[in-house]
Amino acid sequence: MTRTAFVFPGQGSECAGMGRELLALRPDLADTYYRTADDLLGIPLARLCWEGSAKDLEDPAVAQPAVFLTSLAVLEVLRGEGLAPDAVAGHSLGEYAALVAAGVLEWTEALWLVRLRGELVATVGDRIGSATAAVIGLRRTDLVRMCAEARAATGEVVEVAGENEPRQTVVSGQAEAVAHVAAAAGAAGARVARLRTGGPFHSSLLGEAEAEFTETLIATEFRDPAVPLVSGVTGGWVTTAAEAVVALRTQLTSPVRWTGAVETLAASGTDRFVEVGPGQVLSALVRRILPGAHVHTTHTADRLARAVGALTATTV
Repeated sequence: MTRTAFVFPGQGSECAGMGRELLALRPDLADTYYRTADDLLGIPLARLCWEGSAKDLEDPAVAQPAVFLTSLAVLEVLRGEGLAPDAVAGHSLGEYAALVAAGVLEWTEALWLVRLRGELVATVGDRIGSATAAVIGLRRTDLVRMCAEARAATGEVVEVAGENEPRQTVVSGQAEAVAHVAAAAGAAGARVARLRTGGPFHSSLLGEAEAEFTETLIATEFRDPAVPLVSGVTGGWVTTAAEAVVALRTQLTSPVRWTGAVETLAASGTDRFVEVGPGQVLSALVRRILPGAHVHTTHTADRLARAVGALTATTV
């Protein structure tokens, strides 16, 4: 039996014009989600999604709500077709959309959390001068060693911030230390890609932000998951509201374990993955982790239609 997971992307999947094609399919989404978000946040998020440039979307306080909102709009289209996942998971920021899909958070509450998260991280990033880079072709143990050497050489903080797939590891921290790791990794034969995240995500540098963020989490209503949910922080199942709070609280300073999350889904029998939202980053990662998996993207109207057709065929 085919089991399907909806997986939700994080920052880095944003793109100019995202969500605009959805309105041709579901004009009601403009009011239900985008304009409601404009009113709640007090920023022209709808215009920035549909008409903004790549530069407009660089600020995490804008990019993160934009990706989250567009993912929810795609989810609503899928639900409108009568489609539902057997399990959900999200990569970093995407975990918030996954929590909404699982019934853990009401979407406007999650939107507030996403906006605050982006603001807190951007503030830290601006203050310390941060950077993030993806390293392809080295083992995690090699990157841990290089981070320690960079810290000793520069006096700055850089840490492993996530494992996207077995051969792709992300490092995050202060700019000079990240540059030191990038140079060492390149000299060792790895391919290095600098990421535009706007802050030192998933590193100890966000300790103060985590403390402030926790106060808001405690004041937010969480419910037990109604749909099986895998955490991108632990790579394991989240079964209670309390576990969901802990996952979001620790997410800022803990590395992403996306390989582990995908392997956990696969171990439960999941063999079909739908990337719900802009971009196709997660689809590429899932294919590398599970070469035999069936993977669908939804980042264009055509891709969304193909995904709906494939999913409908398996549920008839």
